[in-house]
Amino acid sequence: MTATIIDGKAFAAKVRGQVAEQVARLKADHGLIPGLAVVLVGADPASEVYVRSKGKMTVEVGMNSFEHKLAADTSEADLLALIDKLNNDPQVNGILVQLPLPDHLNEDLVINSIAPQKDVDGFHISNVGLLGTGQKSMVPCTPLGCLMMLRAHHGSLSGLDAVVIGRSNIVGKPMAQLLLGDSCTVTVAHSRTRDLPAVVRRADIVVAAVGRAQMVPGDWIKPGATVIDVGINRIEKDGGGTRLVGDVDYDSCAAVAGAITPVPGGVGPMTIACLLANTLTATCRDNNIPETTGLTA
Repeated sequence: MTATIIDGKAFAAKVRGQVAEQVARLKADHGLIPGLAVVLVGADPASEVYVRSKGKMTVEVGMNSFEHKLAADTSEADLLALIDKLNNDPQVNGILVQLPLPDHLNEDLVINSIAPQKDVDGFHISNVGLLGTGQKSMVPCTPLGCLMMLRAHHGSLSGLDAVVIGRSNIVGKPMAQLLLGDSCTVTVAHSRTRDLPAVVRRADIVVAAVGRAQMVPGDWIKPGATVIDVGINRIEKDGGGTRLVGDVDYDSCAAVAGAITPVPGGVGPMTIACLLANTLTATCRDNNIPETTGLTA
């Protein structure tokens, strides 16, 4: 059996296309242009590349992109003052503060100073609480992208047994909440889980989000299961150089699974696509316009 490869690149392009259509409709019917503000503190090279990519795609779908680049030694007071200004700017519907922040800044304080309805990363404590109680919230982009791909592949997820490996606030915990919301039976596994292979083997859906290269081998996977690999790890190549791999051993898992996401080209491209979808959702909610089915949780 060879697994169906879930092409995140193609799926993300489709999502961006849907977002662009809705943005054009908002403009034509309501005179509204969604605006996304991205705040970058310092000059982390990976973050700079990511922010550039976000800005480019924001403009491509017809939204306004507002980029704020601040020096690495920016004070907490100055950063909070900028966020306050963006919270009160009617042209800004989504605010994203690029993480990680320099050490002298309190990440929790900064994230929780963003207006919850503009928190397109879904990290604000209010959004975490709303998601956990099954209410309408802004949902973190990576788990939302995973959910979209799972729904597209399976149709209904109701009654399926799902195991999420990893319990981070950014992926593991919100992923578990979303799967519960779609009526899966959910287990959150982690480094302290007893007999992790046996726990994973019973799952119809495995979401690997643990941050350890190729940790999950094929013999942990139930035949025909769907494997969503959130991991992005750089490992040494034979003969020098490095390559990107996920948290699952792709070749051995693909030989057993029914469907699998590759790394790169799986979950990664969905993250920015869902950031744009969240900005659209925030704009619709802010203006009491019906949201687009399929682009929210």
